[in-house]
Amino acid sequence: MDTADAAQQPAVLGVFTAADMQGVGNLARPRPVDGRGGAKMILSKWPALADERVVHVGQPVAMVVAETPAQAADAAERVAVDYEETPSVVDVRDADAAGAPQVWPEAAGNLALDWPGPAPDDGSNAREVEKVFQSAAHRASVALVNQRVIVASLETRGATASYDRASDELTLRSCSQGPGWLHEMLTGAFGLPPGKLRVITEDVGGAFGMKSGAYPEYAAMLVAAKKLGRPVHWMSSRSEAFMSDNQGRDMFLRGEMALGPDGEFLALRVKVLANLGAFISNAGLVTATNNLGRCLSSVYRIPRIQCDIRCLYTHTVQTGPYRGAGRPEANYLVERLVDECARVCRVDPVAIRRRNFIEPKAMPYKTPVAVTYDTGEFGAIFEEALELADYAGFAKRREQSAKRGMRRGIGISCFLEHAGGVPVESAALRFPGGDKAVVALGVQGTGQGHGTVYSRLAAKQFGIDAKLVEVKQGDSRLGVPSGGTVASRSTMMAGSALYRTIEIVISKGRKVAARVFEATEADIEYRNGEFSVIGTDRRLSLFEVAAKAAEAGESLDSTAKVELPPTFPNGCHIAEVEIDPETGVAEVVAYAAVDDCGVVLDETLTEGQVSGGLAQGLGQVLLEQGVYDRATGQILSGSFTDYAMPRADHMPPLAGAFHPVPCTTNPIGVKGVGEAGTTGALAAIMNAIADALPAGAKAPDMPATPDKLWRALRGI
Repeated sequence: MDTADAAQQPAVLGVFTAADMQGVGNLARPRPVDGRGGAKMILSKWPALADERVVHVGQPVAMVVAETPAQAADAAERVAVDYEETPSVVDVRDADAAGAPQVWPEAAGNLALDWPGPAPDDGSNAREVEKVFQSAAHRASVALVNQRVIVASLETRGATASYDRASDELTLRSCSQGPGWLHEMLTGAFGLPPGKLRVITEDVGGAFGMKSGAYPEYAAMLVAAKKLGRPVHWMSSRSEAFMSDNQGRDMFLRGEMALGPDGEFLALRVKVLANLGAFISNAGLVTATNNLGRCLSSVYRIPRIQCDIRCLYTHTVQTGPYRGAGRPEANYLVERLVDECARVCRVDPVAIRRRNFIEPKAMPYKTPVAVTYDTGEFGAIFEEALELADYAGFAKRREQSAKRGMRRGIGISCFLEHAGGVPVESAALRFPGGDKAVVALGVQGTGQGHGTVYSRLAAKQFGIDAKLVEVKQGDSRLGVPSGGTVASRSTMMAGSALYRTIEIVISKGRKVAARVFEATEADIEYRNGEFSVIGTDRRLSLFEVAAKAAEAGESLDSTAKVELPPTFPNGCHIAEVEIDPETGVAEVVAYAAVDDCGVVLDETLTEGQVSGGLAQGLGQVLLEQGVYDRATGQILSGSFTDYAMPRADHMPPLAGAFHPVPCTTNPIGVKGVGEAGTTGALAAIMNAIADALPAGAKAPDMPATPDKLWRALRGI
């Protein structure tokens, strides 16, 4: 690599390469997952800038800093790099084959982790599952591709890095899903004390899991800012985003169900090949293993489950969490398999589901995949969804479509996911003076309406006007440890932590009020924003008590940490599609969704989460696919010219309803809803497409493009 010409261009302040990144360690700092027999993952080094070798198209090798973006881009064109091409492997099935090109010499066979499932097992479970299959009356199986998708958030990634020489402190302003993870990963990579790096996140234009961790650009920018003594700013171009942002899904899944004579589920066996890309992102392994495996029981009684997942390296952009993060992949497999079970047993898809639901009286229900459901009314939700979708009237609608020359199908997708991710979360309340309470959070809003939800939650519990509550987030200096905004966890975790914090504040306030009133704590009650002496008209507002505490050198400021088990959002989605046999174009013409997300704190925001999730699920089923050339490793879907995104006119009318069953394992009863729309949509729409095809026609893998469907209709 020769950077001399680039460095001499007008207004160029510096050209940085791997040689300048000394002292920056491995950016791959994933949450650890143990493999078969306790084996540890094979972790490759993810550098800030590539040194000697690149392992996927788009990996950064140099960074040019200039006065303007245009000058930097012009100079970057003058960085001369000679590449020696080597064999590549991009498909996960190819990567798992004998003799495949090796991505990392330390990962033999490209295997980063061989995962035996979520429940501890010495191999006896697999043997018992095999016995069940050998004696089963029926067996059904599917093999599915859950294709790679590009996250394509409305706002691309970006950051501003700066350095204060006087304090020897770095600051990174970056669009993220919470400054905590960024701060932890970057201080770890740089070997910095926590106080030497501040991470700030302000408004974020979409994230969906992709913005939850650190990236090479951020590390390189911090190095440049310190060396140049000036702030360094970068916003990813859309082309850069296609080649560098964490991508989603990309798995090959096989599922087999053993069934009894009446279609009862006896055992499930799942084998998965998961494409990690060239590096392991912060939650890449968790997405492919625990997140997927723990959803396999879904809403059904399945006495035994065996799950084997092989996580492999390829010469592609790293994969990571994308809306649902393993949950949609699991549910897609299970619900496509359930429809195949119905076909094999010659049972209606509705009947076979009714036959196998876990009943409410079974709660708490311990599954074979190491989780215990606290609540669930799966059968009732199913019946409500059938009614909402007018399932009984479908035959008539199919006839009407046929008269217009269209093929119509209907698809059902029951689902259950585990929400919560990192089980620990904190929240803080501060009283800066006057009639104001400040809620400080480590979770980060990226369009979900956090400011609305948390201010109203605090106001309701305090009994005050929501206008008196200010929500602050997005700053590592707030000092609120957090697991970030991922895994539909924010409201259940941060909301519960806030609830506990308010309890602490009120308890502290009683002590202060008792002293001021010269009464006992037992005589002090708190109601509607006021502390009062029971049976008298002596009272002080919450803020007056906070001021009295400050006058005495005390404070009502409080922080609480909660540790909670996962929750289990669930529901049933039903889709109807029409396919034009002449063109192969499929249109989702109706969609019904009934969701149990526990207590609904804000119906408008919750409806928006379901609708947004549906849009992303629909996009994956019909349009989206990240494609690499299997011979060269070149990305072929590197722009919106070659990568289709859903538009408003793709969206069907959505008939939605909530069936809230309060969660019993957290104080506010919520379960999560951020990923439900996507989790339910994949199988609902694909099962509808399969139902619309002629008998015996094989449904294609996603995306169900017009070309694929046109061929399927003709048996080509």
